[in-house]
Amino acid sequence: MSTEKTSTATAATAEAPADHQVENPEAAHDAVAAVDPRLLVREQGLAGYFGEFKRKLHAGDLGSVPVVVGLIVIAAIFQSLNSNFLSAKNLSDIAVTMVATGMMAVGVIFVLLLGEIDLSVGAVSGVSGAVVAVLSVSQGMNEWLALLVAVAGGAVIGALHGFFFARIGAPAFAVTLAGLLFWQGFMLQLLGDTGTINIDREGAVGSLTTYFFTDVAAAYGLAAFAVAAYFLSGFLDSRRREAAGVPARPLSDIALRAAVLAVIAFAAAYMFNQYKGLPLALVLFLAVLVGTDFMLRRTPYGRKIFALGGSVEASRRAGINVTAIRISVFALAGTFAAIGGLFWASKIAAANQSAGTGELLMNVIAAAVIGGTSLFGGRGRTWNALLGVMVIVSIQYGLALEGIRTPVQYMITGAVLLITVVIDSVTRKTQKTAGRA
Repeated sequence: MSTEKTSTATAATAEAPADHQVENPEAAHDAVAAVDPRLLVREQGLAGYFGEFKRKLHAGDLGSVPVVVGLIVIAAIFQSLNSNFLSAKNLSDIAVTMVATGMMAVGVIFVLLLGEIDLSVGAVSGVSGAVVAVLSVSQGMNEWLALLVAVAGGAVIGALHGFFFARIGAPAFAVTLAGLLFWQGFMLQLLGDTGTINIDREGAVGSLTTYFFTDVAAAYGLAAFAVAAYFLSGFLDSRRREAAGVPARPLSDIALRAAVLAVIAFAAAYMFNQYKGLPLALVLFLAVLVGTDFMLRRTPYGRKIFALGGSVEASRRAGINVTAIRISVFALAGTFAAIGGLFWASKIAAANQSAGTGELLMNVIAAAVIGGTSLFGGRGRTWNALLGVMVIVSIQYGLALEGIRTPVQYMITGAVLLITVVIDSVTRKTQKTAGRA
């Protein structure tokens, strides 16, 4: 918003009539030149980005840099301990396993952006798996229809939680904690005395985590498409900014970023092709991340979510329907919890009483926070789910390769989460000091 105002003010000054007498020419010149330095970063090349990095470091805004560095360190440590950690099989297994938790983390990120929490996502995911199993296996319903019913059920459950929070005024923590208990009991009731219903691995749900695109062209084609789409998007955005008369990213910068993405994408494609091929689960997860990221950053709905996370009262005075946005966000959280539950059911080829319990809720919230989403609201992206879940699942698989027991895995994951929360809190205080919060 400040960028648009600055640009408008500059343009207005430039278009002033020639016969207009300026009372203080020096002050007028300074007013035109006082452009936010962040707008000029893209035009200054590497020097501009280095200066921007120092500014962000001083302001406590490091973005995803700590997470990326952490992933590199994790990979280096576990690879030094066990040469199988970076093998194609292990990395492919990590990619498939992380999707269920990652899908649920996407929904939690929407809630965290409001500065709220949803403790029911684990239980809702268990209900989703149970609904599919009961309807498709026990009742003989078409599996695709059962899948849609399960996802729609998750949306309704989330909207119900949002109603009690947004309309009735009950705290989200209490509402979703009650939901956790209620829906966990509902899941047990659905599964009945047996407690477990097996799912066909070749069916629609089973294929979510077992299907791989074995043709090498699939992985390389997706990599090429992603790089081309990224470059085209950056190029068109640059042209649009140039047409509007505001600083734009130079073509060399766009090409460099696309080249880095190409290295990562084609390396991943090569790795997947060394094992079973491109996992369907990962393709669906990436599609969700792209779609939700676009929703948050490029649509009025997404801007309203960020506005609510910044200030509820200011959003209300700006004409935002606070109640409707809150209910819709919790409905999204329920939807993605249900989708994550389907991936978990696919992973174990069953719906059972342990679904949605244990460390799942902790891992979902940890993935969102570790990835860079603030617990205080107003800051985060859905891509944070990918980074956060990669950290968690990589640690779990690395410790499992070393034969480390589950209790120790819990402690290590908890320590990582605590460190992340501390960093988030310190960052927020630093940004306040720097006048950015």
